Amino acid sequence: MKPGTACLAASALLLSAAAQVASAAPRQVQLVCEAVYLPARSTWTRSVDIRYDDRRIREVAIDGQPVYTFAVRGTVILTSQDNERIQIDTAGGSWTSDFRGLASAQGRCERVD
Repeated sequence: MKPGTACLAASALLLSAAAQVASAAPRQVQLVCEAVYLPARSTWTRSVDIRYDDRRIREVAIDGQPVYTFAVRGTVILTSQDNERIQIDTAGGSWTSDFRGLASAQGRCERVD
């Protein structure tokens, strides 16, 4: 193998690895949700940050606080925060939540660009 050929092969490997890292780099979507809480009839603006890569959702944060755990069913993210069970439909653009049956909320979500 010629000395220049080894350098080209190493450069090609580095470029390939960099391309894989770039494609796997997490991206982020931010949603702003207007949720109406009943029975008080108060409206809260909730922000949802979703970090994902080419394979899956990596992190979900609500109002700037990362959630401990979440599940994904199709386009719906299921999670909880401070005794509030939350369902966010990313395709339908909706927020649904409840506080163990004592209060509930429904609203719409819009993507922030």
